[in-house]
Amino acid sequence: MALHVSERSNALPARFSAGNPLLSRLAPMMLITGGAMRRYGLEAGESAPLSGSLGRLGSLEVRLARGPREIWRAQRLRYRVFYQEMSAKPDVVARMFRRDADRFDKACDHLLVIDHAAKGRFGGIKPKVVGTYRLMRQSAANRLGGFYTQSEFDLAPLLARHPGQRFLELGRSCVLQPYRNKRTVELLWSGIWAYLEHHRIDAMFGCASFDGTDPDALALPLSFLHHHARSQGEWSAEAHPEHLVGMDRLPAEMVDYKLALKQMPPLIKGYLRLGARFGSGAVIDRQFGTTDVLVVLPVSAIDRRYAQYYGGENSRYAA
Repeated sequence: MALHVSERSNALPARFSAGNPLLSRLAPMMLITGGAMRRYGLEAGESAPLSGSLGRLGSLEVRLARGPREIWRAQRLRYRVFYQEMSAKPDVVARMFRRDADRFDKACDHLLVIDHAAKGRFGGIKPKVVGTYRLMRQSAANRLGGFYTQSEFDLAPLLARHPGQRFLELGRSCVLQPYRNKRTVELLWSGIWAYLEHHRIDAMFGCASFDGTDPDALALPLSFLHHHARSQGEWSAEAHPEHLVGMDRLPAEMVDYKLALKQMPPLIKGYLRLGARFGSGAVIDRQFGTTDVLVVLPVSAIDRRYAQYYGGENSRYAA
């Protein structure tokens, strides 16, 4: 499905005020025209590529992948986590090259967390990609024919209700097991926030997953999302009818709030804290061995505490 992006003014929304220190640092790269647009292969009103470091915490750095070699390293990390650690089933090509790759990778930006103090097999220092997020802007999805998420969820009505806004798909998030801690996750989100600011993103969405393909075993957390965190009104969206699995498996009065949160994967719990809501209906992904839900997160809905924290320069550069 081809997606439509409306023309929009170059005037910055109120949240990108001149006093924002992150905007001040990135402002020279923001809006480009003419020859520069042709050089970068951009559409009207798009921003130049975001380069340089987006944050550091000790030996960890977050930035975008620089070229095919680093995208390959992100794909290798995804294979290690999704196929070797979790229950995803690789096809012949994925197994041969030990990479999780698809046709969307070429249209996306790949956010990386790199440990510059990691050691190689012979004991020397060898920087290693330990975390990644795949970021796909609406303009890139237009050129490719749609978002990855649209294979499971019907986004057309949601996008049509917001013709003047810019959407970003978040996906393929994973972190190497020894690095699954608050520092790494916060660094990833600091990088995402810098990306949102730079490209003037208005809303994010993407698939988030529960491990396992039995929705009855996930009845409590799915029912919690349905009754207490469902996207509604202009931000509503639902799974394609042929894939839809009901999330309202328990009545609202039977949902134990605290127990439901304990059963949430850390990523979904993190989205909830930020202010995200979730689409109607889940989808079973047999290849990855997961039950997927749709995350919908307008930037304006993000809790101001988190916006100030992730957008602050001091939070992204610390010893």
